[in-house]
Amino acid sequence: MSDLRSLLKISDDRLAEINALLTDPGNELINELLEVIEEFGGPQEINRKAQEAAKLENLMAGLKNAKSPYVDDLNWLKDQKDNGAFISMKDYYKRVLGDNAGSTKIDQQNAVTLEISALQYFPWLISEGRRSIEKGELMPGRYIRVRNMAEQETDNGDVMATAAAMQIIGATYVETLDTKGTDGSNVHLGGPETITGYFGGVGQPNEYPIKWVQEYLKFYTTYGVQQVLNINPGTVLVGYLLHKLGVNNEFKISVFMGNDNPFSILWMLITARLFSRDDGTTSLIGFNLSNSANNETIRKASRIRKALGLEEVVRFEHHITETYKSIVRQPYNRRDELVEIAKMVPNISAKHEGGEVEIEQDLDHPSDILDYFMAKSDVESQGLMPALEQNYIEKHRSTNLTADALSKAGIGVVCATELHKTA
Repeated sequence: MSDLRSLLKISDDRLAEINALLTDPGNELINELLEVIEEFGGPQEINRKAQEAAKLENLMAGLKNAKSPYVDDLNWLKDQKDNGAFISMKDYYKRVLGDNAGSTKIDQQNAVTLEISALQYFPWLISEGRRSIEKGELMPGRYIRVRNMAEQETDNGDVMATAAAMQIIGATYVETLDTKGTDGSNVHLGGPETITGYFGGVGQPNEYPIKWVQEYLKFYTTYGVQQVLNINPGTVLVGYLLHKLGVNNEFKISVFMGNDNPFSILWMLITARLFSRDDGTTSLIGFNLSNSANNETIRKASRIRKALGLEEVVRFEHHITETYKSIVRQPYNRRDELVEIAKMVPNISAKHEGGEVEIEQDLDHPSDILDYFMAKSDVESQGLMPALEQNYIEKHRSTNLTADALSKAGIGVVCATELHKTA
């Protein structure tokens, strides 16, 4: 066995060949990537622009200049935060644990990040905030967005409003760029309704990795959008290379990549480590495993992640609930499994993509993954906006049920840190 294991060692000669290829002035793939970076002014200038764009005062100024109605909403949100309107963690534990609140030891080392998807429209966040204040609930610590980026830009500054809100509430968020197969680039897809075309490739073919970089750098330098979804091996690699070259980009690997076994995870994390910076950081900050991944896969993946020094860098993002339609067989709810695995695996987020099955099945319009791809004009023309907002609020409710279950098991949660004070 030991003799066989030694055969897996990568020789210095092979590593030298890879380094030679990556640094070869004739490597046209790398040359195309470097050209885009130079078009945006180089890594230092890109990071400077992004840092400036992300400042709360600059985002608010942009919204005011656009006469966005969301300015008042953001001011309301900030006032509620400053006035302590959101439940504190002490009061939350008292509400959930009752008389056991004082004696229950909460494990913060393995605290689970509360994650919700998808926050398609900024006003939903305000509705969620009002509900949280009224019912003493927790606002998530992480938000995923899958809305068309070009549409967001022209919709009252939705992209800026969300970016500003995340700073106010103390949460991380992820945007989904438009360079994906549903824009027509993938010949297998006539649109999201022909989802089986994904078997022929998720949809960033040919020149699309470079277009993805161009789109990313636009939103990074214009609005400070740092974290985006990643769905393709090619764009994952350029995401690693961007960071290695000095751009402070970040991304999460989507569930659509189908990493559903420990060997696929081993491959992804080895690559992340190979292209990490000298300080150990990598652009991979979130790793969404396939819906089919079980606790044994997560446990094995955790050992790999730790061995590669990535335990604190890469968060495992695990679907606890899913949209009722168009993605998984129902019923689907992994809450009990989460409580079990969170006791032994740190740095996990609990992603909520749907509401509770018993509620969803009785809704006139249950949550549907295909709704994510609808233009706002279509949503409004069909009168679906109230239903979609209800779907989102049901996901928020599920998020809080997960928080309650974790708390009762003595496991901490990571929520919106600026809203729910610990002291």
